[in-house]
Amino acid sequence: MFSDREIVSRTLEGQKRYGYAEYADRVAQLAHALDDAGIEHGDRVGTFCWNDHWHFETYFGIPSMGAQLHTINPLLPDHHIQYIVENADDQLLFVSPSLLEKLEGAADDEAFDGVKQFVVTSSEVPETSLSPVTSYEDFVEGYDTEYDWPDLPGDQPAGMCYTSGTTGKPKGVEYTQEMLWAHTMATLPESGIGIGADEVLMPLVPMFHVNAWGMPFTATAAGAKHVYPGPSPEPEDVARLIEEEGVTLTAGVPTVWLGLLEYAKENEVDLSSLERIIIGGSAAPESLIQTFDEEYDVTVLHAWGMTEMSPLGTASHLKPGMEEWDKADQYAKRAKQGLLVPGLEMKVIGDDGSEVPWNGEDFGELWVKGPWVTQEYFERPDANEADFEDGWLKTGDVVTVDEEGYVKIVDRAKDVIKSGGEWISSVELENALMAVDDVAEATVIGVPHERWQERPVAFVVPREGADPDAVREAALSTIEAEYPKWWVPDDVMFIDEVPKTATGKFNKKVLREEYAEESLVEGKVPEDAAPEDD
Repeated sequence: MFSDREIVSRTLEGQKRYGYAEYADRVAQLAHALDDAGIEHGDRVGTFCWNDHWHFETYFGIPSMGAQLHTINPLLPDHHIQYIVENADDQLLFVSPSLLEKLEGAADDEAFDGVKQFVVTSSEVPETSLSPVTSYEDFVEGYDTEYDWPDLPGDQPAGMCYTSGTTGKPKGVEYTQEMLWAHTMATLPESGIGIGADEVLMPLVPMFHVNAWGMPFTATAAGAKHVYPGPSPEPEDVARLIEEEGVTLTAGVPTVWLGLLEYAKENEVDLSSLERIIIGGSAAPESLIQTFDEEYDVTVLHAWGMTEMSPLGTASHLKPGMEEWDKADQYAKRAKQGLLVPGLEMKVIGDDGSEVPWNGEDFGELWVKGPWVTQEYFERPDANEADFEDGWLKTGDVVTVDEEGYVKIVDRAKDVIKSGGEWISSVELENALMAVDDVAEATVIGVPHERWQERPVAFVVPREGADPDAVREAALSTIEAEYPKWWVPDDVMFIDEVPKTATGKFNKKVLREEYAEESLVEGKVPEDAAPEDD
């Protein structure tokens, strides 16, 4: 129905441009090639790839012929990659040329003994120690462009993704045909993301991370134009693709957009085609939403989800009538994670096990369930017992829900700072700090304190040329103006870069481990500013 709609892909071999009709032919060829490679229904086929047309072809070719698409995060440490490949029992692996060296290092291990073939997503095979190996183009060359696609049951596993494993071994999440379909149908309408055939969509969120938030599937269902940014796109690449391809919708974690804004300050960029940015993965600072809105006329849609949820859970759309509110109130509402997507259920559970009221103040852990939420981890009974209960997924996110039903993530359960018997939201402090003019990035962790249990310490990346003393003063005064005195960080420490996880989120675990031996026994918080009930 949309045979002429374009797929554009930035690759190391240049830019590839073709239509849905040719795409369908190549997906059929891929399915035949997988058949001849011995891939059967239920087999897992791994991808170790960036966002390009080759990777996109596997998104339909593998699950539609009855196998299971297993997207592997190439930014994980080697021992996690080895565990994932062995645990999933991958039979064949696709790999991007620029990731060959990384995969070679991980593949030098018996965990890869089950992999029968490697396919490099290129026209020719670069020099590599992987064996047996072929290029993608040679792999599909000569096969029929028609394929007798099988009727598959809804519970047939279609996809697989592992959590990043920052607190232990990665946990596998399987997506059935039914789950991916339900997620696609939930994201298409305005209550989800809202995608139509006139959209030009560029997913900057990696395709190895929860299926690029499902966008390759949703864009195809809508008949939209696809733009894939290729290997390790820099802000310059992102800005160029938006301008040249007329991108209207894109998506990624906050760090991507902070980088684009930094680039735009020093260079001429044309973002006039861009209408919306979807931000998820971690909380979008209100200042980021405001900057895109007021300086570039781009709407930021704040969303939340999890690997276990395929991933979409909430989207922060304004309700009818809220467009009449003043801007400050709108930004405050849009900075929340938003309204539950139709089809899901949620409840907020307090420390005492009872449900927390929707008053925008009381905290609790968010529990969810629904047709695209997994019911268990792959071969992890230990994690299943801890994270699931009576069909509910315990998300580990500490939230409040206001009277309008807008979810606001206060923190991850492991990141919330407990000081003197009270909770301090590291996320709120981070958003406030990143609104300070000369702060490029900021994160906040709880550091052990003899009296108060924990105290917040801010880690700040100042902008180039900024005066550290002035940044420290501005950062602390900003917090003091907006929050109780006992929320004010005991110190502001300057670092070159905030450590990040393999999916681009702030990695507080690294900072916590580095400062585990620090104990702010004295602290800087005034006696009369601390919580009363310590």
